[in-house]
Amino acid sequence: MKIINFLGLSFLKGALGHWWHQRLTAICIIPLSLWFMASLVGHLRSDHETVVTWISSPFVTMLMVLLICGIFYHAKLGVQVVIEDYIHTRGFKLVLLTALNTGALAGALAGVLSIFSITFGIL
Repeated sequence: MKIINFLGLSFLKGALGHWWHQRLTAICIIPLSLWFMASLVGHLRSDHETVVTWISSPFVTMLMVLLICGIFYHAKLGVQVVIEDYIHTRGFKLVLLTALNTGALAGALAGVLSIFSITFGIL
């Protein structure tokens, strides 16, 4: 939090910061999703080796990792708002938020490790 205050970005704390993070991740996810869908359409008739070679390029790997992390973080932020707004039992809310954070982290990690395993030829 001290870094946020040091940079003059104190508006990124609390509910307003949460709102901004959701908007920024949405703005980042839109072009990445369009790129990904267009790339998939472009590779519809490609064989496995061609797609693996495509994913293995550093630029594509970076974009895929950004897309995966952005989607999981954006989803986590959205579900967190629902839990915080509609679950009123403190203990149950804590359990759900912990499960949400763990699930989002595990999903993002699984996606990134999958991309890295293709990129670095672990498969």
